[in-house]
Amino acid sequence: MDLPLTRLDAEPEIMPAKKLSACADGVFAALSDGFVTQAVAALDLDFDGIRGDFHAGATRRSGGREPWYPRGTPMRNERQISIVAADELAAIARGMGIGEIRPEWIGANLVLSGVPRLSMLPAGTLLFFKHGVTLKVDSQNGPCRVAGRSIADHAGMADREAGALAFPKAGKRLRGLVAWVEKPGRIAAGEAVSVRVSEQWIYRP
Repeated sequence: MDLPLTRLDAEPEIMPAKKLSACADGVFAALSDGFVTQAVAALDLDFDGIRGDFHAGATRRSGGREPWYPRGTPMRNERQISIVAADELAAIARGMGIGEIRPEWIGANLVLSGVPRLSMLPAGTLLFFKHGVTLKVDSQNGPCRVAGRSIADHAGMADREAGALAFPKAGKRLRGLVAWVEKPGRIAAGEAVSVRVSEQWIYRP
C-alpha cells in the first residue's frame, strides 16, 4: 500500500504563473561572417534558428560557458536567438560611460519592449509571437569580453581592452536572454508577443 507523501516543514514559496505583453521593436540577423547583426524586415526561423544567421544550428561547440566539457565538444544549441531590451542596453551604456549601445554591436536578434527587467525572465519562459513563432528562453546571456570589444570599436572608445573589461561588469544581469526555437515561422518588426512565465520557486534541498 502506497503511503501519502509527508509534507515538508518548510515548503518553498511558489510564485504563480503570469502573462505579459510585449512587442518586437526590432529584428536583426548576422548574415555574414561574425556575430555582429544588422536590422532586417523579418526573421525566418526553423528548428535550427534564424536561417543563415551566425548562431544558427541544431548544435554548437562548447566554450568558456561550459567548463564541464572540453572546449569544442558538440552540444545542443540553446543559444540560437539573442534577445535584449533598450532600457537595459541604456543602463549598460551608462555603466560603461558611453552614449549608447546598439543591439547590433553585441549580436542581438530581437529587441523586446514592454517587459520590466527583461533579463530576469526565468528559464522556460515562452514567447508566443502573433504570427505563430514560439521561442523558449534558456537562460540569461552572460556579457563577455568579445562583445565588449565590439562595443568599444563601434563606440569609438580610446581603450579597446578597457571596453572589453567594462562590459562584463556593467552588463551583468542586464545583457538579455538566449532562447531557442520551439515553433518555427517568421517574426516581423513590430509584431506583438505574449510572454508566459511559468510558476517559480527557489529550490532548497
